[in-house]
Amino acid sequence: MSTSVFVTGEAKAPSNNPITSQFGLFFIAFEIDPDTHRILDAECSATLALTNKFVRGLFTRECITDEGLLTERITTRYHGSSQRALIAALHHAAAKYRSAVGLAAD
Repeated sequence: MSTSVFVTGEAKAPSNNPITSQFGLFFIAFEIDPDTHRILDAECSATLALTNKFVRGLFTRECITDEGLLTERITTRYHGSSQRALIAALHHAAAKYRSAVGLAAD
């Protein structure tokens, strides 16, 4: 395995969300294997440890390049108030990743 790549994505969270008052924006971070595009680890700017654990489970071992599948997983399984922010942050991070490793945008 080659050296992993670290990317972040950010998005605006709802104004009534504790994430907004604590962090200002919603952030997600991914560690990715550039050979397979698989997510090795993920963490977000959640205020609850359980949220981070759940988000990690949504993404770990999946391909960052499969945004459709990842978006579907979020919409069907994550029903927190930051759902739209999580999707937007995922897309932002995936775009950064594609740029970093020289993949063409879909």
